[in-house]
Formats: sequence, structure tokens, C-alpha cells
Amino acid sequence: MQNETGRAARRETVGIVSLGCAKNQVNAEQMMYLLRNAGYTVTTDLMSCEGIVINTCGFVESAKTEAIETILEFSALKQQGGTLRRIVVTGCLAERYRSELAKEIPEIDAILGTANYQDVVTALNRAFFEDDRKDTVADEYFDAPRNLADDVPRVLSTNQGWAYIKIAEGCDNHCAFCTIPQLRGGYRSRLMESILAEAAEYSSHGVKELVLIAQDLTRYGRDRYGRQTLPDLLTQLCKIEGIEWIRLMYLYPDDVTDALIEVIAKQSKIVKYLDIPIQHIDDRVLARMNRRGNSERLRTLIRTLRERIPGVVLRSTLITGLPGEGEAEFERLCEFLREARPERVGVFVYSPEEGTPAYEMEDRAHFELAEHRAQLVTEFQDRLMDEYSESRVGSVTEVLIESFDEIGECWYGRSYAEAPEVDGKVFILGKKSLNLTGQFIRVRITAVLDGDLVGVITDSD
Repeated sequence: MQNETGRAARRETVGIVSLGCAKNQVNAEQMMYLLRNAGYTVTTDLMSCEGIVINTCGFVESAKTEAIETILEFSALKQQGGTLRRIVVTGCLAERYRSELAKEIPEIDAILGTANYQDVVTALNRAFFEDDRKDTVADEYFDAPRNLADDVPRVLSTNQGWAYIKIAEGCDNHCAFCTIPQLRGGYRSRLMESILAEAAEYSSHGVKELVLIAQDLTRYGRDRYGRQTLPDLLTQLCKIEGIEWIRLMYLYPDDVTDALIEVIAKQSKIVKYLDIPIQHIDDRVLARMNRRGNSERLRTLIRTLRERIPGVVLRSTLITGLPGEGEAEFERLCEFLREARPERVGVFVYSPEEGTPAYEMEDRAHFELAEHRAQLVTEFQDRLMDEYSESRVGSVTEVLIESFDEIGECWYGRSYAEAPEVDGKVFILGKKSLNLTGQFIRVRITAVLDGDLVGVITDSD
């Protein structure tokens, strides 16, 4: 039953669980909007909702395990006969294992692919009101053309003051270890006008930091405009009044061009924090990964960024244990870290994924050895991060305040050197009555505490 505006006359409560990356979170926020607009009540109380949407990740084994455990948890809750009556599974795990999920977990009422999360209302309507599971793995949800749904609004779930903006979907890089092209499809850039309109809308509601995300930001525009247009997009975003920080996540190293570096260096709104996943430094391992570029180009890029962008904070991700990584190759990786000294690093143990070229490679390191190597890199990187944090004691930096910590009785936020949800925090002494949420505050760093920074509000330099 629809009223004149298209909103359904219903009151069922629905919760959304989003697992995995920030790109998944954007899709979850769009589903929240679609559900609310259709008349559903979206709640954060997951234990009392009547329907649950689980937006899954299926990138590596640990993510798949987390997703399955989450589905099973809510399946058990549904079996208990309480308020939960319907379960919808979306995202990468659903795209990859839809038939297996439908067969092994009959409590699931509908499964949507990565390209069709905008069908969540249709799926829930059928599940709630038709009481027919024939559409659990309906081909219509998976065979429809992949689109970007540029015009689907979102209900922001991030803290006040910042928001993600996804500028593209999918990937064309085809790294040998990665399933993303199979799960998300080829690279599709959003219209620049759509991105700018979304950014302006967020600015009008008090958002001050935009975190640009895609599987590969650097490829933006090639499919739609015939060339790399990320520098043009950044220049236009910097013109939006009210936006103070623009943060770039996931830059493919081989496509960080001179023009892009120039824009990053010159535009004051672009925070000097770059996430550049290099994965490895050994040429043989890079070739087996099907990564463009080589160790010489990576080293040159790091030196260039340090020279042309003073104070730049570099974040990267590394993989240990890929087939072909022996002791010599691993030592070259460690040598690179000692030389480049990146401020932030995430280390992952290679996960053999069916359907990828790396899965067929035979000279795979034992998991225990790969895990040990990852631990060694993590320990070394922890020391580098501690040294970097200690070097900031006594300095004054701008902090975007996120919220008040009731337990610690202090405010917390992030400086330019901390990306949301992946890095640490800056904790600031101050009274809750100050109402600082979403504001920029100048803070003098006074101490380091368990990887986080502690500071006091100051007006001086």
C-alpha cells in the first residue's frame, strides 16, 4: 500500500549491520535512506528489530568468517521466535556465495548482489508481506546491469563533521590475489557533477571533512572522460565553501602523476595524508601480484612525495606470504620499511582466494610462516609509529572534534595525520558543556598514550 508520495504505510523496524570497508558503509547508508523513504523504521537497536540487513564483506578469509558468524548469530536469534522475523544478506559475500548461503542457512529470506543493494526495499517487502522464499536468490537481483545509483541519497552514519564520498565503483587493476573485479565489476567513475553536488549538500549540513574513497582513486575519470581527472575533481571540491579537509584514500602508486602531486601540494584543503597501498617492494613478488610498476618506481615516488609535500603522512598496506615470497624477498620488504619509514602501515597475511591467479600458484608459504612475517613487520611498524607520535609532542595541530568520551571525561578527534576508523585519536581535556562536536580546535600535543595522542586546547602556536 503506497500513499501519494510513494512512501509505504508500514512501521516494521529494520536494523543494518555493515561489515568490511568504507565503500560498503556508503552502500549501507544508501540502503538506510531507501528503507526510511519506503516507510520502514531504521533502528540501531539490533536486538529488538523485526528485520535485519547484513551488508557483508567477502574479500579475504577473515572477512568471510566474520560475515558468516554474523549471519549465523542473527539466524539463531530468528529461530528463537523473538521480534526478529526477516533476514536480508547483501554485499560481497552474498555476491560470491549466494547459492551456498541460500542452501546452508535457510533462515535467510533474501540475498542481494553488490550491484543491486538498491533493491533492498523490494526484497524486504516480499519477505515481510508475501511470505514466499522463492526470491531468496532471484536472478533478477544479480543479472541486472551494474550501475552506480549516483542519485541515491544517504543517511550518514559517521560522526558529525565528516563523511565518506565514493567517487567510483569496481576495479580494473586485476591484482593476482584480489577478488574485487569479480565481486564489484569493472571500474565505473561517477559523474563529477554528481560528486560535487553531494559534497555541497554535506557542507550545507555542517560536514567539514570529505574522505574520498574508491578501490582506486587515481583511475577516476578514465572510463568516463578518457583521462585521469582526479586533479580536476579535487580542484573543484576545494572551491566548496565550508569544506575544510579533503582526504584521499587508496591511491594506486603507479598512477600518482606529477599533476596529481602538484594539486595535493598546492591545495591547502587537501590534507597531507595519502593512503598508497604498495603491497610489496620485491620486483618478483610485485610481478606475481600483477602489480604495475617496480621497486625503483615505488622508492622514487616515496622520495618525491616527501620532497614536494612537506610533513606528508604516508599510509600503506602490505601482504606477507604471497606465493614466491621467500626469505630474501621478505628481507627486501623489511629493508624498504627501514628506508621509507611510512607513518602508518596495515599488514595482512596472504589469503588464498578461489578464482584468483594467485590461488593456482604452488610455492605458497605456510600460513604460520606468513603470519610470523606479518607479526615481525607489525612490531617494527609499531616502533616507527611510536617514534612519529613522540615527535609530535609539543607541537600544535588542528583537530576535528568527533565526540565526548563519557568514561574518560574528555573530548576526542583527529588531526590531519589520523584517518577516520583506521588510525588513532587525539584526546583533549575539556568540559562537555563546551559543545565542540564537529568543530576545529587548535590543540597542543602533550603526551602519547597507548598509540593515541593527548593534548590541551590552545590559542598559541
